[in-house]
Amino acid sequence: MNVILHPLSRFLVALIFLMSGVGKIFNFAGTSEGMAKVGFPMPDLFLVGAIVFELVGGLLLLIGYKARIAAVILIVFIIPATLIYHVPNMADRAEMIAVLKNLAIIGALIKFLADGAGAFSVDEKGE
Repeated sequence: MNVILHPLSRFLVALIFLMSGVGKIFNFAGTSEGMAKVGFPMPDLFLVGAIVFELVGGLLLLIGYKARIAAVILIVFIIPATLIYHVPNMADRAEMIAVLKNLAIIGALIKFLADGAGAFSVDEKGE
């Protein structure tokens, strides 16, 4: 069963980061403007950093290469994103749900940090 569940869980968690990173690329100007509105200094620089974190972390997690490092990269990304974008507006139900969703994602990433990538991963092949 784990032979199916490990790659499926990596895919499902990585997918949100990969889609978000690609979305930021295709809406770079709009995303940068949104970052500036919440007070980010040098929003273009931070946006490039966010894209790199999401795409690199997402790809590493997806293929299961250095999955523990990927989990740390993604946790380091998602915590400040949650605190800056969603927590200040938690009176809005959609923002509250976004905070809870991000906490669930952090929970999944902690599981990868604890247990590694699992079956059908590059990490498993090296063991």
